[in-house]
Amino acid sequence: QVQLVESGGGLVQTGGSLRLSCAASGRTFSSYTMGWFRKAPGKEREFVATIRWSGGSTTYADSVKGRFTISRDSAKNTLYLQMNSLKPEDTAVYYCAAQRSGSLYYGYWGQGTQVTVSS
Repeated sequence: QVQLVESGGGLVQTGGSLRLSCAASGRTFSSYTMGWFRKAPGKEREFVATIRWSGGSTTYADSVKGRFTISRDSAKNTLYLQMNSLKPEDTAVYYCAAQRSGSLYYGYWGQGTQVTVSS
């Protein structure tokens, strides 16, 4: 059974940094694409970044490009999101998710971690 557990959220001032972690367990993720998504109050959930576990190719939403970096540590089975130059509009609950190769959707989700950026 796949489990994804996020950590690292918190309260930070504008311009600050946070690193989110997502501990993944339950299977080998070499054939998966991992993603970070976020949901702010009153808004739809939105894509933030993705990474292919094997090969490490990445994609980013335009709103975070140049400020956020997604990475993974295969030895620790952990996904990361380094967030720099944070803005109040980055305030949201951040979720990690896993998409099996060939699947049309992300079938596994973590419980989320709150990120709050104060102005």
